[in-house]
Amino acid sequence: MILSGNEIKKQLNKSIFIEPYEEKQLNPNSYNLRLHNKLLTYDTDILEMKKPNPTREIIIPDEGFVMQPGKLYLGRTMEHTRTENYVPMLEGRSSIGRLGLYIHVTAGFGDVGFSGFWTLEIHCVEPIRIFAGVEICQIYYHTLEGDYDKYVSGKYQNNSEVQPSMLYKDFE
Repeated sequence: MILSGNEIKKQLNKSIFIEPYEEKQLNPNSYNLRLHNKLLTYDTDILEMKKPNPTREIIIPDEGFVMQPGKLYLGRTMEHTRTENYVPMLEGRSSIGRLGLYIHVTAGFGDVGFSGFWTLEIHCVEPIRIFAGVEICQIYYHTLEGDYDKYVSGKYQNNSEVQPSMLYKDFE
């Protein structure tokens, strides 16, 4: 089952933590998250799975930044979230999708116990000007049945910045 907006609000600071929290970002069954002003792009022609890939930082200026098709941009949410007892899920907002902007390639599924900022895997169909602070995606929560082990991965837990892939750690 997916939690309603009212239930998300009831669970704030109990099982669901969103910082900063703004009431106006609450929806009937999700909460909108905003885009931070930092992006990363990979700075190599061929990406490697078994080693770290070099990245380049982009700061989104006040006048916006034009993203180009065929390029992967890594962003992050302005909001830090932590979830206990629920499975957090991330999806793009329909208004963003209707502009041909995708906010995740495959990683929209969170783990119970995750604490941190969400890294967004952003790409676009056509050139698009984006702005920091835009409500770019929405988080929603599934109930969880049965005993579980909390997410404790050292790769992405308790992050503070945009995070490139750390798949190479799986090979160590």
